[in-house]
Amino acid sequence: MANFAQYYVNFLWTWLQNVWYFISEFFILFYKLFIGDVIGYDHNGIKQDGYIVTLANAIGSFDVWGWICFILVSLANVAFLFFVCYRLFQLVRRYIFFRAKEVDKDILLEEIARLKEQADELVKEKSKIFALKLGQYGQLENAGQTDTSTPETAEGETEETAVSGSRFTKLINLDEKYERNPNVVYMNDEDMISLPQVVKRFVNFAASQLKLYYTEETIRVFLAGLATSKVIILEGISGTGKTSLPYAMGKFFNNNTSIVSVQPSWRDRADLVGYFNEFTKKFNETDFLASLYEVSLREDPNFIVLDEMNLARIEYYFADFLSIMEMPDVAEWLIDLIAAPRSDDPKNVVYGKFLVPQNVWFIGTANNDDSTFTITDKVYDRAVTLELNQKADYFDAPLTQSFNCSYSYLESLFDRAHRENHISEGNYALIRELDAFIREKFKISFGNRIMKQLALFVPVYMACGGSEVGGIDFIITSKILRKFNALNLPFLHNELEELIVFFNTKFGEGAMPYCVSYVNELLRMS
Repeated sequence: MANFAQYYVNFLWTWLQNVWYFISEFFILFYKLFIGDVIGYDHNGIKQDGYIVTLANAIGSFDVWGWICFILVSLANVAFLFFVCYRLFQLVRRYIFFRAKEVDKDILLEEIARLKEQADELVKEKSKIFALKLGQYGQLENAGQTDTSTPETAEGETEETAVSGSRFTKLINLDEKYERNPNVVYMNDEDMISLPQVVKRFVNFAASQLKLYYTEETIRVFLAGLATSKVIILEGISGTGKTSLPYAMGKFFNNNTSIVSVQPSWRDRADLVGYFNEFTKKFNETDFLASLYEVSLREDPNFIVLDEMNLARIEYYFADFLSIMEMPDVAEWLIDLIAAPRSDDPKNVVYGKFLVPQNVWFIGTANNDDSTFTITDKVYDRAVTLELNQKADYFDAPLTQSFNCSYSYLESLFDRAHRENHISEGNYALIRELDAFIREKFKISFGNRIMKQLALFVPVYMACGGSEVGGIDFIITSKILRKFNALNLPFLHNELEELIVFFNTKFGEGAMPYCVSYVNELLRMS
């Protein structure tokens, strides 16, 4: 034991001597480097030749080049020393700031943890209050019942489930409303009118009843758009009647158009149709969903307006609808609402899915300014776009009543127009020639979707009183020429002028006013 103690004491003494030797040598080195060799004395006080004495002895023998080298090397040494000191200063300051941020971060994390604990306590307290209210509600319900048993309902549901009510409050209320007062459209002989008469009747109705004035050309394009797509986009400056047009059209069909204000915060379909709240066990039904569901209970044409639709990204919140409406089988136009179906769900929500009815059109109004998003080609290609940049002039219209029309009758008018009117082979040849010209000069192609929309739009436009070339003119402007905005127009000045010549020579002078006017506007912008 004594021998080990003597060994360990000697070991510690030797180790401490080495530590002291290391520390002393470090300070001796620092003194020699920055002090001793500068003033000419070592750490023991013995005089020696330092930097200054050595420089003084050598400086007398410098020639001109020696002095130049001395000055340059001195400046380089000073710059190097400054750089080292500055970097050390930066590292120290960065460490201090980093340390301060880490301390602040630790404090914030502790504060977040504390707030989270408080939030959890509040959630637990809210759950207790909610459970207490449900218990009181259940007692009141049971007090009014003579049978206190809990019989099984469909798919294992008990009376406890039924007490909480349906998950779709608004939709169930609509079911009950239309069960009491079904919407049935009865048309008399005066309502059996043709599409040109529909155009004229609406123009007079809007002017005489609503003091809203539209040209027959605007309504002709609008009706042809209804026959082409379920999505209509109305663009233009404020105050030109973009929202008023679908509003008036709803009144014309004896129905109230639903106007849904799009919010900038919308990011996905949940903002549009709602979502199932796991806490309340209810479906948060939006006004859009309620309006869309009500359409499924009606027989007349209906319009849902997405007001200022490009305040948020349309391809985000409206993506599901854009996708399903591309499906040729309308039986597949299904929107998933809820994963687990129940027997007390609304009657048109089958297995948690809702079938988008055919008697509805989605009308989007859009202003193009700094506060809105750009509407992408994905949306434009699937919709019919109508620009309203000026209001129609006042005219004196006779008092005209609304149009008592069912969706099936309006659809029959569109079908009849498609049977009786077609794009001629000559114009189809010109369209193919135009496609080749634009593909060669501008690298833009028509595509199958645009050809299909031409075949749907033009016959109805003709049936409403328009010309065949006029319908082609509108579709090419809104579908093809719109894409030119993404091109480098200043380098395509000659090609745009050639395109105007093509329109005037192939289709006839003045036969394509929409196209020529649009290209002239592009030339002015370039």
